[in-house]
Amino acid sequence: MVILSLITADLRYKRLETTRSVLDTLEAPIYWLADLPLRFRDWSELHLQSRTRVLEENERLAHENLVLQGRSQQMAALQAENVRLRGLLNSTAMLRDDVLVAELIGVSPDPVRHQLVLNKGRADGVFVSQPLIDADGLMGQVVEVSDTTSRALLITDATHSIPVQVNRNGVRAIAEGTGSLGSLEIRHVSATTDIEVGDLLVTSGLGGRFPGGYPVAVVTEIERDPGKMFAHVAARPSAALDRSRHVLLVFATHTTGAAEASASPAADDANDAKAEP
Repeated sequence: MVILSLITADLRYKRLETTRSVLDTLEAPIYWLADLPLRFRDWSELHLQSRTRVLEENERLAHENLVLQGRSQQMAALQAENVRLRGLLNSTAMLRDDVLVAELIGVSPDPVRHQLVLNKGRADGVFVSQPLIDADGLMGQVVEVSDTTSRALLITDATHSIPVQVNRNGVRAIAEGTGSLGSLEIRHVSATTDIEVGDLLVTSGLGGRFPGGYPVAVVTEIERDPGKMFAHVAARPSAALDRSRHVLLVFATHTTGAAEASASPAADDANDAKAEP
């Protein structure tokens, strides 16, 4: 009866509004505590991620960024090519190459051999003479392949050479390794050749081993002796040969063809490492 009397008094005469207000105030902390687990769960889902998930996301983004940088390398070469071929309506489009991200897992202990060991091999489609690039330019080519790993020879190795051309005007030359990671020598450049300090050298595509248009080096020094037929030209590799951890293995139609015709597992031999001019 007491409860019914209180309910009636509250509904008809509004006599318990003050009491209800006090009770609501006292109950507020209880509601807050009861809702705390749900709010903590929402907060943790928003702000807390496992270390594994963060590392996986960082690695995925790093790979995507490397691929995008690799695909943008040929833009300078394409612009120069467009200028020279502007009058040709039916010019052939430049090749868009497929790439495979690989990680550096070792370097050659021999100081006179500039070689890298990669974590991709025959099972991933890697083949001998396959070009190797990083985000800034050409690094070298694969010279030995096993099922799960491969070995690449850098362009600065003293046994390596590669056909290049001056991106500004298309002048062709041969870039040879000097045994120093920071230097290439451009051979057989006539003293009257139009080449300047600061010129970008890109792969010419001649010989069918390296796709055309990838940055190789920037000319840093030119010495012309009136008594000599050829000038001495030095260049700095575009790729970060001593710093890149993740690299790109390039798949291209003409490169694959060259690989199938290439001699074989004895690629560790210095003569196999030289690019065809």
